[in-house]
Amino acid sequence: MAILLSTKSGTMLDWKAALLAVDPSLDIRLFPDAGDPARIEAAVCWTQHDMMELRRYPNLKLLVSMGAGVDHLLRPPGPPPGVPVARLKDARLTQGMTEWVLLNVLRFHRQDLEYRAQQAARVWDELPAPDTAKRRVGILGLGELGGAAAEAIRALGFPVMGWTRSPRARDGVTCFHGADGLEAMLRQTDILVCLLPLTTDTRGVINARTLALLPKGAFVINAARGEHLVAEDLLAALVSGHIAAAALDVFEPEPLPADHPFWAHPKVLVWPHAASITIPSSAAPQVVENIHRAREGRPLINLVDFSAGY
Repeated sequence: MAILLSTKSGTMLDWKAALLAVDPSLDIRLFPDAGDPARIEAAVCWTQHDMMELRRYPNLKLLVSMGAGVDHLLRPPGPPPGVPVARLKDARLTQGMTEWVLLNVLRFHRQDLEYRAQQAARVWDELPAPDTAKRRVGILGLGELGGAAAEAIRALGFPVMGWTRSPRARDGVTCFHGADGLEAMLRQTDILVCLLPLTTDTRGVINARTLALLPKGAFVINAARGEHLVAEDLLAALVSGHIAAAALDVFEPEPLPADHPFWAHPKVLVWPHAASITIPSSAAPQVVENIHRAREGRPLINLVDFSAGY
């Protein structure tokens, strides 16, 4: 039986080599060269793969997302009925996201945009020093990625809050949940970080209403999914001065269209969905473990809960 691998052409061979390094016996097919559809028992895919196409493989036992998010796999028509879906929980993926969040929290906290503007204007002017203990960071989502970011930010001395849909406790983090909790956290958040999974309930969570709840001069950081943010509402909040600046790694659609206002906006920092990129050699062991478990009928690891959407 064979494994179908489908991702960006530039990383396809890296993924194949990483999987074979764990188990040299694997028969790996690089999409679109799948060969006999009946031979495919598992598919390891990223965002570009068509879920309808996977219905060609009658013996498919496992679908693996190449990242922590799985919303791209769950959109209509969704994965083939009855095929379990697993996502990645990888330490290096988490580390990369933590680094990116810290980069931008510190960039905003230490007035980097202002100093870069002064550099461009050849202005030598010392700005008032910010107080870390008074810069409140609110994180939307306290899962694998949000929890790690919260710990790292807290370790630097920032007051950290976190919001989840249902109650959750985390040492050193002031936790909120539900609609009332979201409003309460936003009202005292100076830097908002979104690391939520994308679900029906979280789509558009950063909108005109929620942005207005933030204190004037707050910052927005989004590395979750582009659909969490209503772009027009953020642009309006930037124009009004209510939001000071934003760092964005994800967009709807992607790639970000060349004529989109974010590209040239002086208060928006744009990344091409690169905050944390899966490293095949780090992720391969858990992918191969799940392939073996699927073959043997054993419980899978990092299984997606379809009812929750992640």
